Amino acid sequence: MARDTYFTTIGALAEAGSIPTELVSNEHLVYSSPATLMYNSPGAQGFGVKRAGVVIPESVMLVVAPACCGRNTTILADEGGYSERMFFLQMSENDLVTGRHLSDIPEAIEEIYEVCEVKPKVVVICITCVDALLGTDLERVCRKAEERTGIHVVPTYMYALMREGKNPPMVAVREAIYSLLEKRKPTGGTVNLLGNFTHLEDDSDLYDILGQMGIKTIHEVGRKETLEEYMEMGGADFNIILHPEARKAAFTLESKLGIPYVELTRVYEIDRIKRQYALFASALGVEIYDSEYFREASDACLRLQQLCEGKTFAIGQVVNGNSIEMALALEKLGLRVKSVFANISEDDFPFIRELASYNPDLKVYSTMSPTMMNYDGSEKVDISIGIDAQFYYPESINVHWNNEIQPFGYKGLVHFVEAIERRLADERA
Repeated sequence: MARDTYFTTIGALAEAGSIPTELVSNEHLVYSSPATLMYNSPGAQGFGVKRAGVVIPESVMLVVAPACCGRNTTILADEGGYSERMFFLQMSENDLVTGRHLSDIPEAIEEIYEVCEVKPKVVVICITCVDALLGTDLERVCRKAEERTGIHVVPTYMYALMREGKNPPMVAVREAIYSLLEKRKPTGGTVNLLGNFTHLEDDSDLYDILGQMGIKTIHEVGRKETLEEYMEMGGADFNIILHPEARKAAFTLESKLGIPYVELTRVYEIDRIKRQYALFASALGVEIYDSEYFREASDACLRLQQLCEGKTFAIGQVVNGNSIEMALALEKLGLRVKSVFANISEDDFPFIRELASYNPDLKVYSTMSPTMMNYDGSEKVDISIGIDAQFYYPESINVHWNNEIQPFGYKGLVHFVEAIERRLADERA
């Protein structure tokens, strides 16, 4: 293991045009520092697989796992306020060898239905790495359980070891969330927003922009309270992908239900926000009016430039946004970003190449690299964005920017600036 903490620079990434193996977590041991515990496991805090699975309305989850995984789930579910919707089928040592636990699943579902005062309409089965190693065909198990119980049974996978595979857990669970939808006759002027487990901020400009395009009904799974409301999503005219990990879900819905899709990216660079909306409107052959939103966001950017002139930033990975794109947005405002923490993907290279023209020396770290054990904390910044960045820059003014209700568009940028303003005001108080 290298003695020095590994990092590369934006300039080096842009020149290479490829991702170095040191930034690919399945190429080395994974270091679970306190900064990574929030996100590097699909069962972690926030919306890991288990909490995400019960986004389906009127559902409960049956976690089929050894005691250690169940213990972790109990703590997280209690903290997250969804413990009353979690049930457990504990695997014994004998089960690990024989797979006998799988035959107990239908009986466990029946018992869950019996004990619940409010009868669930969906049971989400979540299995762990143990069943991945056993080669369990969970889809077949769920079909058989559904036939026996008459209850919708949905498979999900808390496979941390598949994080870097072709179908990572958080991609698979997004597909599972929409798997119960059935084709309904479109009512016209209806769209689904895919990718978030909650919903957009109530004042998001995207709602108004879609309204200007003739969209009358906007479905988000995070706003659905009943299974029937959820099923209305099967009659949408098209889907909008708001998170790249929802692409596979959108592909499946197009194949299964004939619902086409478009993708909009959450960005914080104001001109890119405007350009994306313009391209979207042009593709639909409509005209939109966003000048007021643009003006408000421009004013916020000016305030940020004045407030943070001469200050330095670090941007973590546990944020509502892409840390590379956020760094680019700040650099284009004339603000200096010293470091970012990111799992680089091919989607990042348009941002990387542009960012290299502003700050080629910007450092890129992976918090899952074993070399982060050697991080000495000698580097200083004034403002850190994201709770993981705070771990590495404890003396900085930290803005978590990881609320569950999701920012987007111009208003997302405005609220980001306001979050920084509040923290700096708190420090001065």
